[in-house]
Amino acid sequence: MLRITTHDCPESLTFQLEGKLAGPWVRELEDCCRQALATRRRPVVRVDLTGVTSLDAAGSKFLAALHARGAEFVAAGCLMKAIVAEITNAPRPGWGCPE
Repeated sequence: MLRITTHDCPESLTFQLEGKLAGPWVRELEDCCRQALATRRRPVVRVDLTGVTSLDAAGSKFLAALHARGAEFVAAGCLMKAIVAEITNAPRPGWGCPE
């Protein structure tokens, strides 16, 4: 299950995710993003992954597509930070993964 909460602020549009970004939930997020972005233009699109517990290849692929369109990610924990680093080609967090 995936909970998607949209925070629409004047300076940004944030999709806060909680749960598993896998299987049919990836399509649900795609639909949510498509609908939200069709009617709004925001300088910054963010995806808050701090509540994501797991994701599959389709979830990772969709996040990579969002990043290619300029989306920023907020992540916590070693696993999500490493996934974001892989998607964005950023340096990977080291052992101990300081928050």
